[in-house]
Amino acid sequence: MRFNDPIYLYLLVIIPVMFALMAYAEWRRHRSMRRFCDAEMLPLLMPDASKLRRWTKFIILQLALALVILVLARPQMGTKVSHEKRNGIEAIICLDISNSMLAEDVQPSRLRKSKMLVENLVDHFSSDKIGLIVFAGDAFVQLPITTDYVSAKMFLHQIEPDLIRSQGTDIAAALDLASNSFTQQKNIGKAIIVITDGEDHEGGALEAAEAAKSKGYKVFILGIGNTSGAPIPLGDGEYLKDNSGNVVMTALNEQMCRDIANAGSGTYIHVDNTSMAQERLNDELAKMQKGDMQSVVYEEYDEQYQAFGILALVLLAIEVLISEAVNPWMRKIKLFKDRRNEIHS
Repeated sequence: MRFNDPIYLYLLVIIPVMFALMAYAEWRRHRSMRRFCDAEMLPLLMPDASKLRRWTKFIILQLALALVILVLARPQMGTKVSHEKRNGIEAIICLDISNSMLAEDVQPSRLRKSKMLVENLVDHFSSDKIGLIVFAGDAFVQLPITTDYVSAKMFLHQIEPDLIRSQGTDIAAALDLASNSFTQQKNIGKAIIVITDGEDHEGGALEAAEAAKSKGYKVFILGIGNTSGAPIPLGDGEYLKDNSGNVVMTALNEQMCRDIANAGSGTYIHVDNTSMAQERLNDELAKMQKGDMQSVVYEEYDEQYQAFGILALVLLAIEVLISEAVNPWMRKIKLFKDRRNEIHS
């Protein structure tokens, strides 16, 4: 079982705090009552009182609260793992997460637009394998090549520029890493899809693209942004500035993107605010050779919060039906110990 919003699980710390407060309140209550009469007289003065009933109601409420917190955390469970034979291609996406990708010349921003494009690409896949690499001044594998599209989307949502401290746009490192991340299967189309603005290009990308081409891979470059440049927002209404106090402008290096795509025997596609780039990429990938491959398929997680919610409602109903005092009609049913029994013990 997994939780889609695990942040809410931290609220469970409220429950031990509530138990501590309840214990303190019971101690204060007992001390106050002993000021007015002897402890042995309390059962005679309060024959219908039941300490066990109060604690039972309290515990039921805490259980209901815990279940409500679990509902907020959205518990999910995968129900099926199977091995399937699929016919498709292998694609590794290299996503630029340098700070320049925060520019908003493409709405809502270059990075968010890129993530939306990748998510739509995953939705378009049905029998293909996909891998995910993130890069800036360095590159690392975010998701090894897989057919688990649910995990692909989950990892995609976690991508932010602070995953890599080293700034820059080292496309060569991303291409080299992608070239070594495919499976060893033959006779199947393999594509490297690089989504970048090409800002602060580190060099060596043309050679890396040619090396990928020599292995039979195609390199597609999706250039995002515009060539006129845009400022880089810092999230507080301010923009990134250089040492002289001038606002830094980041522009798409379109010529460099074209050169890398040509060196990698692929295609350059410009990403703007339309869906044209998505459609063109889908068309290009559809032309690639498909091959049979064995895949482990994980069924999408099913929401399980309904059961927790129903159980919470049942517990709340039980708590309402239980009174703190002993019901005169239920005296013969000894579900709870009343104070009159205590004096005879």
